Amino acid sequence: MRIVKSMSFDAAHFLDHDPNARPYARLHGHSFTMEVAIEGEPQAETGWVVDFGDVDEALKELHDTLDHRLLNEIDGLERPTLENICQWAALKLKEKFPGLAQVRVSRPSNGETCIFDL
Repeated sequence: MRIVKSMSFDAAHFLDHDPNARPYARLHGHSFTMEVAIEGEPQAETGWVVDFGDVDEALKELHDTLDHRLLNEIDGLERPTLENICQWAALKLKEKFPGLAQVRVSRPSNGETCIFDL
């Protein structure tokens, strides 16, 4: 069985590895959506794969770290590509949820998504 929880955040970043080639070398912002999927068997005593309240708390921690921030200044996100944001979140969440199966990070206004399958 798989449960899924999502959250949104707004943040700024810049990708200056090739400053002459692309406009995203300049500071700019996005609205992001993050979705996490956790797999497992429902526990006999609760009927839950994992308590959604625990998932909500973990996502709130990530939200507080990411929302309205310059992503380049966050440890581990010095190069905040969509791929690196996705992997960074997966590594943080895997510590708390061994059944973590997937992290999906999207920029809906650009129609871009990265999916990290564990």
